Amino acid sequence: MIIVGELINASRKAIAEAIEKQDAVAIQKVATDQHENGADYIDVNAGVFVGQEVEYLKWLVSTVQAVVDTPCSIDSPDPKAIEAALQLHKGTAMINSISLEKERYDSLLPIVAGTDLKVVALCMSDEGMPETVDDRMKIADKLVNGLLQNNVPVENIYVDPLVQPVATNNQFGLEFLRAIEKVMTTFEGIHTLCGLSNISFGLPERKFLNQTFMIMAIANGLDGAILNPLDKKMMANIIAAEALMGKDEYCANYLMAYRAKKFEI
Repeated sequence: MIIVGELINASRKAIAEAIEKQDAVAIQKVATDQHENGADYIDVNAGVFVGQEVEYLKWLVSTVQAVVDTPCSIDSPDPKAIEAALQLHKGTAMINSISLEKERYDSLLPIVAGTDLKVVALCMSDEGMPETVDDRMKIADKLVNGLLQNNVPVENIYVDPLVQPVATNNQFGLEFLRAIEKVMTTFEGIHTLCGLSNISFGLPERKFLNQTFMIMAIANGLDGAILNPLDKKMMANIIAAEALMGKDEYCANYLMAYRAKKFEI
């Protein structure tokens, strides 16, 4: 499972304050904590700072990479900010994300074409958010084939079928799970990744719902997630689910986590 640590996001008040104050120590602690708890990528987002995002995003990349070897997931609504941050990034970054929205697609495709960048392909288009498996697959097909035709290796593509709140439509969870399975079986070598917490929006005990849904998603083939790696129960669920799904040879990761007392039961 590829874990993208979600905590360095300017939509969180404490992070926004640290960015404005250029408090490198605070940002670096969050980065280090996520790295030490299993994050493979550190998501960096300064999207709330309209007009200042480019400089703040560049600062975040440099600040994070000064203390951890973990590459960044560069997360921005502005392709220009992504391009600027990439110029400072060491190693292979993840781009979060390209979609089928024409303006975004046309701006980001030249940036990722022919590179070794990891790319989140978000199932959203100018027509809006998909609701069914078929809606998602139509978008995924165009995104994946467009990236492949522009020399992005299939193993570098992470399709995000887009999680929507089950509180607004009781079929949204099931349609997402079916889409994960369909994407993984349709495109050989592809990855899937999502920001899973939206499934519980508007409901009580959100952590419990998110943890349960993660297990279901792994059972349907999900192999990447944007989440809080400091959530010990979520991380334990992931380790256990991967062992039970045959993705952990000889249960090595499970046993290592058990010995490190990472499980909260």
